[in-house]
Amino acid sequence: MPPLINPAEALALGELEDRAQIEVLVERAWIARVERFADATDMCSLVNAKSGGCAEDCGFCAQSRYAEADTPLHAMMEPDQILEHARAAEAAGAHRFCMVTQGQGLSRRDFEKVLAGARLVAEHTNLKRCVSIGHMSGERAQALKQAGVQRVHHNVETAASYYPEVSTTVRYDGRLRTIDAVREAGLETCVGGILNLGETREQRVEMAFELAAINPTSVPINLLNPRPGTKFGDRELMDPWEVVKWIAIFRLILPEALFRLCGGRVENLGELQATAVKAGLNGVMMGNFLTTLGNTPEQDRATFEGLGLNVARQPDNGANPRPDNRSGWLAGETPDVVSQALDEPDPEPALTVRLWDPASQLRMKRKASVPPRPDGAPNTGRKLVA
Repeated sequence: MPPLINPAEALALGELEDRAQIEVLVERAWIARVERFADATDMCSLVNAKSGGCAEDCGFCAQSRYAEADTPLHAMMEPDQILEHARAAEAAGAHRFCMVTQGQGLSRRDFEKVLAGARLVAEHTNLKRCVSIGHMSGERAQALKQAGVQRVHHNVETAASYYPEVSTTVRYDGRLRTIDAVREAGLETCVGGILNLGETREQRVEMAFELAAINPTSVPINLLNPRPGTKFGDRELMDPWEVVKWIAIFRLILPEALFRLCGGRVENLGELQATAVKAGLNGVMMGNFLTTLGNTPEQDRATFEGLGLNVARQPDNGANPRPDNRSGWLAGETPDVVSQALDEPDPEPALTVRLWDPASQLRMKRKASVPPRPDGAPNTGRKLVA
């Protein structure tokens, strides 16, 4: 479906400052969301399956080798560890589960662990499976599909015109090639970006219409949570009403996309998280993020239910009219293996599982040395202390 507003209209809305006018915009976006998705939601949860030591220079990320920040580390998880985190996500009410790794791509050994983890999650949970594992070939995209992965996340991060300020080692065109490979494999695409990296309002509109041209199934919106020792480490948080306004604008530009709010939402929105949902969101990244903490799943469910939205698992989890791809043994409905297990006599003791928790499950390591950023820009915020 084409955008509901044109670039000039989007930019005019981006100039709004009056709170009453923003509230009118929110109502307009809410109507657009409800007309297409009714009360359905699409709630995600993730696990940071491999963290730290990234060779790229993305200016927002503490995992970069160029960031003067402690590195959050752990090696690639084993498939059974991935399954444990997926079970915890399902118990918390998530509809889908994303396996995330750092860097431009994975070694063959680590990629095989992702495939094995996806197979386990498909076999032992009702969750829909997503991955975010950097650049990939068409061959790898096909392998993911055969393993039961249904959606691949790969952000463009920002507008093409501003992208060189965000990263110089990861090419924008390379991101588009990965998105094309994912789509050609018959997988759904999840493509979004980060607001408040220093882009102009015009560039926010530019990014939104670039996303409309890509036409992804899912659009995650992240809000910069400045990490000390990174290029963008000293930026101020966004004004909460500015966040709400831009969520509504993006909804009107991409009316059929599944919108979710991810990193930085707690820090930037505070008490306006429910208002942000009403601005057009289908869901959020429940629980914690890659290296930072989020709301509890109970808080997220309550926020959506307070607006009359249904957080229960549904056959398409709000993706109608764009339901998930199915492959192999997953043709048709996903089997409800949890209910089946509960109906069996003398069930085994419940597993002790935890949501991904970066506060306790990441090991922070001080970098011995940091090379100069390839773009020559300084890191900002707290620096390493010898």
